[in-house]
Amino acid sequence: MDIRRLLDNKKGVLLAFCLLGDAGADSVMEPIQPLEPATGLVPEIVALGKRLFHDTRLSADNTVSCAHCHKLDLGGSDNMPVSVGVKGRLGSINAPTVYNLNTHVAYFWDGRAPTLESLVEAPLRNPVEMDTDWPQVLAKLEKDSALVEAFEHGFPDEGMTPATISRALADFMRSLVTLDAPLDRWLKGDEGALSEAQLRGYRLFKNYGCIACHQGQAVGGNMYATMGVMGDYFKDRQRPESIVDKGRFNVTGEQEDLHVFKVPSLRMVAWTPPYFHDASAKTLKAAIVTMGRYQLGREIPPSDVKDIERFLRTLSGYHPLFRERE
Repeated sequence: MDIRRLLDNKKGVLLAFCLLGDAGADSVMEPIQPLEPATGLVPEIVALGKRLFHDTRLSADNTVSCAHCHKLDLGGSDNMPVSVGVKGRLGSINAPTVYNLNTHVAYFWDGRAPTLESLVEAPLRNPVEMDTDWPQVLAKLEKDSALVEAFEHGFPDEGMTPATISRALADFMRSLVTLDAPLDRWLKGDEGALSEAQLRGYRLFKNYGCIACHQGQAVGGNMYATMGVMGDYFKDRQRPESIVDKGRFNVTGEQEDLHVFKVPSLRMVAWTPPYFHDASAKTLKAAIVTMGRYQLGREIPPSDVKDIERFLRTLSGYHPLFRERE
């Protein structure tokens, strides 16, 4: 039976829970694969993207850069319910990590950006985030002769344009792969990389069915799912619904996409609280309990929650720009 096809069909998600949930830690084919370094990137273009990622000139008032909301030394997010943009304006949705985006099916919680290049323009134009446009950005950057020269060298046929700026930023984000996580070392044959409690947590993660949506190299990011498969999450949340709660419906206009979101990657999840698009879970423990209740229809016992959390912490790898905290 084609489990991937089931995962692409929202009506088949529960059956996929059962099928994938039976996989044991000793399976020959694990549903999670190790992360590998990004390939095919030009170091010079990646370096340009890194400069731009930290450049506040991408915002209207020169106060906000990409790194303002996606702090690479803190796991790729800002650990806030919503981010703060130009002039102290508050966003409307929780900022996810920018690490390990290479295998994602699309970008933003509602999947409205099909590529990393197309992701770049949205925060630029958003009045709450950077509140600018390409003519304003180019007018400022073109005054930087060193940056112009770097673009002419990196893109000899194009120079500095919206397309090449987007390409540089996208390639820098593609380079942000966190390697050598404890789970990855275990998947590659290092039997001592995980403790017994962490292995128990991995088995529970599979047996409960979490693995149906959180699998692959990014442990998520490669499919969409309804928030509240087994319960009315938004009713029980006791908070008025907002436009962002509609999820992918805002993109497609299809009723079946109401409350459907891109499944987030669980790589680096230990470092990126709060959780979910609405930041309703303040801790990893609370997120596990909520997922069990509303996605699996299960009340996960505290001991199992603790072991699953231990497993999730083994998904954090290393990158030179990430400062792992004790």
